[in-house]
Amino acid sequence: METFFALNRYLHIAAGFTGFFVAPVALAVRKGGATHRRWGLVFFWSMVVAGTTALAGSQHIHSTFLLLTAVFSLYMAGFGYRSLFLKSLAWDARVEAFDWAVAGVGLLVFLGTVGYAVLSGNIPVGVFGSIGAATAFRQLRGYANAGHWTKNQWLLNHISGFMASYIAAVTAFSATSLHFIPFPYSFLWPTAIGVPIIIWWHRRVRGQQVTLAPGSGLSGSPAPALHK
Repeated sequence: METFFALNRYLHIAAGFTGFFVAPVALAVRKGGATHRRWGLVFFWSMVVAGTTALAGSQHIHSTFLLLTAVFSLYMAGFGYRSLFLKSLAWDARVEAFDWAVAGVGLLVFLGTVGYAVLSGNIPVGVFGSIGAATAFRQLRGYANAGHWTKNQWLLNHISGFMASYIAAVTAFSATSLHFIPFPYSFLWPTAIGVPIIIWWHRRVRGQQVTLAPGSGLSGSPAPALHK
């Protein structure tokens, strides 16, 4: 069993470091291009592997923080990736039962996380739980408003999900490895830096200042046949 957890740890570290390095690349290159899609997909699967191995590792070292961070990172990575397939909600009111279920379960889990944070006095867990709960709630509200989304809402969700997943991964690294940073700052500095970056990207998207690769299909507009 110890061999399994040792291998799990090495896989977790490898996936985490891969995500650390490829996320800035995907963010820096032209959005929608082949390079962006390639490295974005590598980042997504890196976070899936890192989050899954963190779930297993948290049971071994009995770390509640690692467990909750893994859940948050996986949820946000899934949220960001799934948004790529929800562009049609700008004009189509049909929402899959799967999407309703994921957001609903996510809201319950993150509300439970906030409750745990209040009872235990754990500020960092409360921050992640609150962000997760707010995200899941906005998802549910967005699904209820399907058919009336702005054309770039899916892109805002995509940015928020992937950036939040990256913030969670950096936070886990900081909390477990950067011991020279005192608590709770070792947990909170990635969020303090990352959230303003997300807000900046949202403003760029809303202001239509993001350059998309030609033929990328990232405009969020419906197919011509749907315009009547």
